[in-house]
Amino acid sequence: MTEKEGFIMKDKEGQAEASGATCLPEVSFSTFILSLNASALVHLGILEDPGTGQKAKNLALGKQTIDILALLEEKTRGNLTDEEDGLLKNLLYDLRLVYVREKG
Repeated sequence: MTEKEGFIMKDKEGQAEASGATCLPEVSFSTFILSLNASALVHLGILEDPGTGQKAKNLALGKQTIDILALLEEKTRGNLTDEEDGLLKNLLYDLRLVYVREKG
C-alpha cells in the first residue's frame, strides 16, 4: 500500500467500511497542526470538549500540546512550505499568549 492510498479498515467479509470517511478533511501537515491547536484550546479551557460539551481547564495538557507543536517546528525547520511554516508560527504564538493569560 502506498502512502497516498491510506489505511482502509475492512470488516470480516472483506468489505471496506464506509463510516463517513469521505467527510473527513484531507490529511496534511496543516490539518494535523490545526488538530493539535484545537486540542490545545480544549485543554486551555477556550473550546468545549467535544466529548462532554463542557469547558474544562487542564493547563498541563495544554502546555504539553504547545510543546509538541514547538517540537514539530524545530524538527521540520527548512522542510515546510511558507504557508505551513507561517501557520505553525502563528498557531504557536497565539497558543502561548492564551497559555500565559490562562495561567494567570
